[in-house]
Amino acid sequence: MPIPVNHAKPVRVTAKESAYEQLQQWIIDGTLQPDEKLVDTELAQALNLSRTPVREALQLLEVQGFVEMFPGKATRVTKVEKEDLKTLLPPLAALQALAAELAIPNLKEETIELLEDTNRRFAEAVEAKDHYSSLKIDEEFHRHIVTAAQNPYVYTLLDRLQAHVRRQFFHNSLILTRHSVEEHIHIINALKEKDSEKVSKLMKSNWIRTVEELSL
Repeated sequence: MPIPVNHAKPVRVTAKESAYEQLQQWIIDGTLQPDEKLVDTELAQALNLSRTPVREALQLLEVQGFVEMFPGKATRVTKVEKEDLKTLLPPLAALQALAAELAIPNLKEETIELLEDTNRRFAEAVEAKDHYSSLKIDEEFHRHIVTAAQNPYVYTLLDRLQAHVRRQFFHNSLILTRHSVEEHIHIINALKEKDSEKVSKLMKSNWIRTVEELSL
C-alpha cells in the first residue's frame, strides 16, 4: 500500500481529525485506490500517530461512505460509481443555491473581490488545461460563498457532499471548461445585485449542467 511520507500535516487539530482529513484526501485524490485494503498499523506509521486515532478516523470515514469496515476481516476503500453523480449533484446544487441566497446579506466588498480573484485564477487553470488545479480552485470559489452564508448546518452538509463529488471528479477525470468560468461571472454579478432569485437559479444550473453534460 504505497503511502506518501511528505504529505502536509494539518495544524491545531486533534490526532483523530488530522488522520481523518489526510485519509479522506488520499481517498479523494486516488492515493488510496477504490477497493484497496487499509491496514491501520501502516496508516498509523505513515501518519506518525498511534493506532487509536487512525481507527477512530476510519470509523468516521465509514459513516460518511469512504471506507467499508468488516470486523475481524478487512477495511477497504469504497468503490467509485459514476452513476452516483446523478444522486449527488442535485442535492449539492440545491444547497449551493441556498448558500448563495443566505450569503447576500453578509457580503462585503472584500468577499466580492475574493470571488473575482479566485475566478481569475480558475480561468487561468482552465486555459492552461491544468485540470487538477481547476477542480481545486472551483471548489475554493464555491467555498467562499458557503462561508459567507454563515450557516454551520449548510456548511457541514455541503462539506460532506462536496467531498464525494470531488472524488468523483478526480476518478472520472471530469474536466471543467470556460463555460464554468462564465457561469461564475454571472453568479458574482447576481451577488453584487443582491438578486437572490437569480443567484439561486444560476448556482443550480452551474451544478446540474454537469449531470447533463455527462449524459448519465
